[in-house]
Amino acid sequence: MNKLKIKGIFKSLVISFSLGFALPALSATPKDTIIMARKIDDIKVLDPAEVFEWGSGEIINNLYTRLVTLDPNDFTKLVGGVAESWKVSDDGLTYEFKIRPGLKFHSGNPVTAKDAEFSLRRVVHLSKTPVFIFNQLGWKPDTVDDMVKAVDDSTLVLKIAQPYANSLVINILSAGVASIVDSVEVSKHIKDNDYGYNWLKTNSAGSGPYKLVVWKPKDAVVLEANPDFYLGAPKSKRFIIRHVAESSAQKLLLTAGDIDIARDLSADQIKQARSDDKVKVATTEKLSTYYLGLNSAKNEILAKPKVWEALRWLIDYQTMANTFLDGYYKVHQSFLTGQDGLQETPYKLDVEKGKALLAEAGYPDGFSITMDLYNTAPQTDIAQSIQSTFAQAGIKLNLTQSDKAQGLTKYRSRGHDIMLAAWSPDYLDAHSTAEFFVRNTDNSDNSKNKTAAWRNGWEIPDLSVLTEKAMMEQDAEKRRNIYLEQQRVVQQNSPMIMMFQLIESSVLQKNVNDFISGPGFDTALYWKIEKTQ
Repeated sequence: MNKLKIKGIFKSLVISFSLGFALPALSATPKDTIIMARKIDDIKVLDPAEVFEWGSGEIINNLYTRLVTLDPNDFTKLVGGVAESWKVSDDGLTYEFKIRPGLKFHSGNPVTAKDAEFSLRRVVHLSKTPVFIFNQLGWKPDTVDDMVKAVDDSTLVLKIAQPYANSLVINILSAGVASIVDSVEVSKHIKDNDYGYNWLKTNSAGSGPYKLVVWKPKDAVVLEANPDFYLGAPKSKRFIIRHVAESSAQKLLLTAGDIDIARDLSADQIKQARSDDKVKVATTEKLSTYYLGLNSAKNEILAKPKVWEALRWLIDYQTMANTFLDGYYKVHQSFLTGQDGLQETPYKLDVEKGKALLAEAGYPDGFSITMDLYNTAPQTDIAQSIQSTFAQAGIKLNLTQSDKAQGLTKYRSRGHDIMLAAWSPDYLDAHSTAEFFVRNTDNSDNSKNKTAAWRNGWEIPDLSVLTEKAMMEQDAEKRRNIYLEQQRVVQQNSPMIMMFQLIESSVLQKNVNDFISGPGFDTALYWKIEKTQ
């Protein structure tokens, strides 16, 4: 099928859904096409130098190859991506990467160390939101050109500022910002020294399993297979992601046969799907968490640790997990998950204890406050539950709903009182999450440090130093113990209330196989998905 026909499919899908018309029922979607329904209203751009949202993160994982990547057969292992191999100097300050021979971009251009040099440098020079991932290596606009160099077409040499744990550095280079772009193709579209940014926002120049055909914001994304992908041609020739915000609409489309995968069904719908022999459920334990961010910088009520503690006892975690979150989230009260995560869950609903703590804080009759959240389930359900239990202690919780992009913008600028927020690490080293929750080296409003600790005004010089110490620790067990210590502090005495860990459940048509979501927000592998008939 040619590009014009793909665009025709895309246009009919977009128009039908945008205008609210029912799509005609299909006996099945095309065999060589996967159509997935998902909430993707958070996508702002598709340039890997800026992508920092859940929807776009997953898509660029399938458009680009990163310098280092996760083993698609074992996500606990890091393997070569664009780089086939690497070695580290004795002093831990220099990393030499050998580029995988024979790798090609979608344009047909060969992938070289020069492309890797260009890609890593442009992230730093563009200085978009995720640039801090590279900044922590000492890469700044005035240093990166000396620290990131292609020696020849097959050799890339990276220098870092301090001898960080080797595993941390390699994990950083597996993040989405380490996606390697086609420097020859991108350079054709550079205007006013923008490194091709304005073009790459809505185009792709990668070597991944798929290439971008078109993206229409808040409607759909259409991808076309790259038959020359180095791990093998994708099983499906095209992949279409439709923005469908409501779980009920996703279910109807799945039942009608108009989509192959529904990513955002409710807990009740997933329960029903488990007993429906026409579909199947794929479940993955993710590293993602839900938490409340309490803005202690901007709200004097939320600046009081006694209030933080009171609110922890005014949430009915377990009832939520047993009802509308059942099979979707589990109670988890620490910022790390998996083998590094603190498994203790000391908090439960105790209204009397919460009221007593509020009285100690000077609010015996409660107070009125606002919570921001995204306008989709399960956030709406979680917020309503918290609103109900807060009310039992006299707290009037006003709910302000918005789409993901609006909500994130507000949260990132400290515009909230309480934020119902989700988190997933940018790469799978524990530091990615520790950096976000327990590092705040500049608490001023104009700080470039946009971590959760900063967003919620939590001044933590000692914990920030401990976070930096863990970065340097080569001994895995010693690093883990540092993170355990930090988790206990966040759990018990911080303006961030950790609540749940995501158990992602996607519902697939019976003939759709090998859907692999992976542990991160951006680890799904579209290229392995295959239909049997």
